[in-house]
Amino acid sequence: MEHFLHIPDNYIQLFLVVTFSLIIGLSQRKLQLKSDENEPFFGSDRTFTLIGILGYILYIINPETKIFWGCGGAGLLILLGFNYYYKLYHLRRYGLTTIVIACITYCIPALIMTQPVEFSLLVLVVVLLLTEMKETFISVAGRMNNDEFLTLAKFIIIAGIILPVLPDEQIYEGINLTPRNAWLATVIISGMSYASYLLQKFVFRNSGLLVSGILGGLYSSTATTVVLSRKSKKSPDHFCNHYSGAIFVSIGMMFIRLAILLLIFNMSLFSLSWYFFLIMTVVSTTVGLLIYYRNPPAAEQLKQPENVKDDRNPLEFKVALIFAALFVLFTLIIHYTFKEFGDQGLKTLSFAVGITDITPFIINLFQGDYITSRTLIISATFIATLSNIIMQFVYSLALGTKAIRKPLLTGFAAIGVINILLLLIFL
Repeated sequence: MEHFLHIPDNYIQLFLVVTFSLIIGLSQRKLQLKSDENEPFFGSDRTFTLIGILGYILYIINPETKIFWGCGGAGLLILLGFNYYYKLYHLRRYGLTTIVIACITYCIPALIMTQPVEFSLLVLVVVLLLTEMKETFISVAGRMNNDEFLTLAKFIIIAGIILPVLPDEQIYEGINLTPRNAWLATVIISGMSYASYLLQKFVFRNSGLLVSGILGGLYSSTATTVVLSRKSKKSPDHFCNHYSGAIFVSIGMMFIRLAILLLIFNMSLFSLSWYFFLIMTVVSTTVGLLIYYRNPPAAEQLKQPENVKDDRNPLEFKVALIFAALFVLFTLIIHYTFKEFGDQGLKTLSFAVGITDITPFIINLFQGDYITSRTLIISATFIATLSNIIMQFVYSLALGTKAIRKPLLTGFAAIGVINILLLLIFL
């Protein structure tokens, strides 16, 4: 560590040790004040500060072999062992958190002397967060399904095990399709849907329709439109604007999702066209919010439940395999359509895929190595989104209650007109 204002290194190191150890000790003191008076604690602010100072003194006495520091650590472990024995057999308490934190505090001096200060600060922050988030972890664990960790393991397999071992060689000559880029698209979409699921379940669980539209749109605006439309039939008519507004907000999130995919797969094209996606996001979200907050229900009517809960996890191997198969299929279809029918064929195909999940088609456009203009790719993207928006309009009319038809017609008309105007720029 370099000198700062001619202050010796030992002084600075000791100051950091005392500060870090005292902060950890104060966090333990806070836990003592909040807990039952009969709850045994190993120590608090002064104890942890002295542990840090002891570790620093024993470390600098013989920094070469660190024998004194090692003996001090062994002695601390023995003392902590007696403390835990007393808790376990006399008080029937099983917690090890305070004991582990005391050991970490003893290691803080070695960390400060051997590692950058920034890393030591990071360790301190992690310790404080883990200490303070006990109730949060208990709450999260209570919301977990029996197969929650199995789902996490599936995502790790999909992203961390399968993806790295796949070859990056073309499957068909002249077609930019490799096992790795097909699975990479699957991993990204699976990750986005998994993140949306986790946010909705653990962070915004009771947030209401608007957040359901936001998070659902990041995963699939079409699926969100279907769910919200069906839910509207079981809800009072005074919530029709809320359901309609949430649907349009989900469409706005669809354009954010497409912009993120474009950023990942085609940075140069993103830099030229990002503002078109931003315009559609702003328009769709604004329409959604205006409708959502128009003619709000009376206070007594708001007692009705309006949040949409869906604890089903979208991350499944079957879903991932279906998406990968669709990605390969669209790669081949786009290649031969463009080869046989040129630009017009690609535009026709873009409108046709709107009745399906447009994501694998869009990723192919962004990731593919087609001999065509960037304008055509963006044009095909907006044709596909326009077609998909039309299909969502049909779904919402068919599945939703009659009360939402008027706000749906107004909102879809506004979004569709802006989409067409932007599309005309590229045609």
